Amino acid sequence: MLGAVPLTAAAYQYVLVAFHFCRNHYKLCSPYFPRTAILVPAWNEAMVIGASIDRLMQLNYPPEALRVFVVDDASTDETPDVILSKAARYPGQVFHLRRLKGGEGKAHTLNHGLEVILADDWMQALLIMDADVIYEPDSLRMMTRHLADPKVGAVTAYIKEGGGSGNYLTKFIAFEYITAQAAARRCQNVLGAVACLAGGAQLHSRANLEAIGSRIDTSSLAEDTFTTFKTQMAGRRVVFEPHAKVWAEEPGTIVGLWKQRLRWARGNVQVTKRFAGVWCRPSRSHRLGTISFSVFWFSLLLLPILMICASAALIILYFADFSLAWITFHVLWIINALTYVFITAFVLMMDWQTGRRVWRQAILFPGLISLSIIIAACFPRLLQLVFNDALPHAGIAVTAAQRRSLVLFAYGWMAVSMLVAFLGKSVEQHRFGRLLAPMFIYIAGFGPLLCACTFASYIKELRGAEMIWDKTEKTGKAGMPA
Repeated sequence: MLGAVPLTAAAYQYVLVAFHFCRNHYKLCSPYFPRTAILVPAWNEAMVIGASIDRLMQLNYPPEALRVFVVDDASTDETPDVILSKAARYPGQVFHLRRLKGGEGKAHTLNHGLEVILADDWMQALLIMDADVIYEPDSLRMMTRHLADPKVGAVTAYIKEGGGSGNYLTKFIAFEYITAQAAARRCQNVLGAVACLAGGAQLHSRANLEAIGSRIDTSSLAEDTFTTFKTQMAGRRVVFEPHAKVWAEEPGTIVGLWKQRLRWARGNVQVTKRFAGVWCRPSRSHRLGTISFSVFWFSLLLLPILMICASAALIILYFADFSLAWITFHVLWIINALTYVFITAFVLMMDWQTGRRVWRQAILFPGLISLSIIIAACFPRLLQLVFNDALPHAGIAVTAAQRRSLVLFAYGWMAVSMLVAFLGKSVEQHRFGRLLAPMFIYIAGFGPLLCACTFASYIKELRGAEMIWDKTEKTGKAGMPA
């Protein structure tokens, strides 16, 4: 029943979301407009940085309390020219900081900017963002109101996929972001422990930055998660603000998505090791060590292993005790079905504007084969009608050996689905790959693709592979819907 662990944890997480209306931070908020420095790392971002700066200048925030510092990480395109033109257009508000040596990663770039910003006492709050993201006009003031409470050290926003109509992959991502942010981070607000400040939207008080060392960790690929953990372990609260919406362009290819998520997943493995003393050890100063938070963290981190173990256990049971295997299989997939229906409906209602656009991808998130297995497990009579009536009437005879093969396939599918999803990535860059790759993802599911990526991160970390910051290519498509 290992496969039921993450399903049960996911259902429990969404039950907690329902309590966000009474367990949130709003009662301690008040209008607050600290002098805010916005720190933007930029490497070859000429296509997006200009629009991002313009949108920042349109924020509903006192202009005298807002400055933008763009750290040009030794860009080789027109990025410096774009930034300098914006600095001339917005004198005293936009600043160009140039690094002569680039390519060391986002954390090093941020630290270059931090040194400059912390050199004087003007800054009271710091917003770290990505070069391509677009902030809605009221987003920053919705975030800073939480800093009116001195116990809050950092605030993050709701990152939404902003690639317009997009393709099938960006629509999967748009749905995933509702689950991973609008839902999961509300749950974390309820628990009082937030896993990660979104890299493109993390607001810190000056006191918090100084308390965690005035620098961003450079030893991991998950610098934002490290900062989040350190903030809470230092005794300050991290808050998710769901009404502060930020739009970002996400990868439109499996290869691009794989690079991004491999970096994230490997960073999470590094966080797990670095903070090994936190898990399941409740503390008076923070809630990262609660059982609930630890279960949620490891249910995601270990999901590929749990899927492989569940498939292996079912196959072993098939040969050892077929009746027990059959019952276990049905129980597992019925739990899967109930969780799938509950979460999908919940998520689509939570952000119905996005849901209207991506409802097909929401339904197909587990993949066509998994949906077929869910139907077969929940409605066995229907399966009997197909094999005993429909197929024989069509002149198709299914032998006992073929039936056994189908059963074994269904038992092993949770593990196999990750391999099939990975094949989608493998074929994408070959001839006709752009046509074939979506088929693999729709068949296997977007979830198994993410699990395959997490499994690859285990291997990378075990091998001690070099930590390379594979930048996600942006084309300037990010924007708010009309």
